[in-house]
Amino acid sequence: MPDVLKAPLVVEFPFTRSLSPVQSAFLTGLRERVILGVKTRDGRTLVPPVEYDPVTAEEIRDLVPVGLTGTVTTWAWNHEPRRGQPLNTPFAWVLVKLDGADTALLHALDAPGPDAVRTGMRVRVRWAEERTGAIADIACFEPYDGDDSEVTLHTGEFEDPVHGIVAEARLDYTYSPGRAQTAYINALAERRAVGERCPSCRKVYVPPRGACPTCGVATAEQVEVGPAGTVTTFCIVNIKAKNLDIDVPYVYAHIALDGADLALHGRIGGIPYDQVRMGLRVEPVWTEGGRYPDHYRPTGEPDADYETYKELL
Repeated sequence: MPDVLKAPLVVEFPFTRSLSPVQSAFLTGLRERVILGVKTRDGRTLVPPVEYDPVTAEEIRDLVPVGLTGTVTTWAWNHEPRRGQPLNTPFAWVLVKLDGADTALLHALDAPGPDAVRTGMRVRVRWAEERTGAIADIACFEPYDGDDSEVTLHTGEFEDPVHGIVAEARLDYTYSPGRAQTAYINALAERRAVGERCPSCRKVYVPPRGACPTCGVATAEQVEVGPAGTVTTFCIVNIKAKNLDIDVPYVYAHIALDGADLALHGRIGGIPYDQVRMGLRVEPVWTEGGRYPDHYRPTGEPDADYETYKELL
């Protein structure tokens, strides 16, 4: 059995969100070295603050300051910090109930080792040197043996409040396309398109999945298809994608390769975008060293009859 391909893959995007008045005050307070909670009608102080009481669902806006010291309620040791975590040396994740609060805040505790961490230990905030109005303005917590910190009274109103944040979402993982798609990708490197036939319904799937999505049985019989095919459906793209060097408008289409029972997608070139149509016969165009077709262009053949591809729409 040939080696199965695998490669590192990173998916990331910046997530921009606006803040409610309560969360705006909380994050702006961190920038100013103030920690704010919100008080419920029955007297509980919630930190971090939320807009609605989690018990009664009542809207709450009564902001109150809490202390910069607190007590660890539970913890877990992080032996190997990852990219983007608060500390680059081993640390403890802790839930800290700040003095004056009735709920706990999750953050990092800078400690020399797991033996130095315990439930019930006292800790205090270590502020980041540069603060922008984000949870990272608390650099971490640190062990503390002194007296409780005094709570600085504050109304929760600030000059130049933070109204929005950008959270960088990122996922790093190793992707493997599996046996069937490895064979498909290797064939593309040879400028061939290979699918697999279902032993039950006899349909040929391109790209192959390793199993028939209709019958649920494994597929193994390889079938070479194409290289030409038929446009079944298409769309005109009018918004330029970031890092994609293609002028708009252009056409992206579903293409049923000859001999396949599943349409794959590809860009259509070599023809004005407004002349692309269902039934258009196309063939792949390869670039030097390319491992997959750059785009598909018209073959010059007559359009395919609708009856020949209607089941592949």
